[in-house]
Amino acid sequence: MTKMQEGKKPQIKCQTEFGQLKHVVVCPPAFMEIRKVINETQKHYLNHNIDKHLAMKQHTDFVDVLRDHGVDVLSLPAKEPFNEQVYTRDIGFCVGDTLFASNMEDDIRKGETKVFRECLEEQGLTYKDITEGTIEGGDVVIDRRRVWIGLSRRTDKDAVQQVQQQLPDYEVIGVKIREDILHLDCVFNLVRDDLAILYPDAFEKADLDRFRKLYRTIEISEEEQFYMGTNILSFAPDKLLSLPSNKRVNEALRKEGVTVIEVDFSEIIKSGGSFRCCSLPLLRQ
Repeated sequence: MTKMQEGKKPQIKCQTEFGQLKHVVVCPPAFMEIRKVINETQKHYLNHNIDKHLAMKQHTDFVDVLRDHGVDVLSLPAKEPFNEQVYTRDIGFCVGDTLFASNMEDDIRKGETKVFRECLEEQGLTYKDITEGTIEGGDVVIDRRRVWIGLSRRTDKDAVQQVQQQLPDYEVIGVKIREDILHLDCVFNLVRDDLAILYPDAFEKADLDRFRKLYRTIEISEEEQFYMGTNILSFAPDKLLSLPSNKRVNEALRKEGVTVIEVDFSEIIKSGGSFRCCSLPLLRQ
């Protein structure tokens, strides 16, 4: 991990998906490769696989944009066995001033959390382990004192219950998502406290109705979902990163007064994740 200025360790605090991003954890896609198909996107790109050199360039561009906007970026060391390691969102999640280390569902990714824990300990950061059930950070979306957690093939009710026990002052809500969807952030994300991007076909009617009641929504199509239309990353209020290919979504965001910075991430999304998946916020203000 990179050293913090003046030897200071990062603070831990995240209450939203859209506050000023100050510290974030990433990992370069040095060993990125589709080895075992673990989601629908990878199935589509299996025969083409990943151009590692292009993926590395695109990830560098992504990190440069964050640093240009005042974000301190901590980079985990890439390890050859972990071909999905670029998706740091899944290895942990921060709610309030509590940092959790995930309990990964897929064997191919379990070792990633060990690297994460080692680096946290080097930085002197405390964290809590999820020991009941399985959970990945891509299923966790934070809205102040409300925490949405996707019930997916990667995240189950036992883990949701443990998160609620650890966070008694929060409302932790499990949301069932369609079985072929990898994580909640592939179909739902918050832009502001009153504005969300969502893919309506991913949800049961009661949950969809609840989202529409709580937020104004930019609703995306099946094609836009495939190309990670919801998987934006806010780095400041009303400022975010989005894929250039998602033209309609980006235009809708701009009409809402949001500054959209487009970065090519076309190689990295081939494995099933985009900007949010490739970033683990530690501090938002």
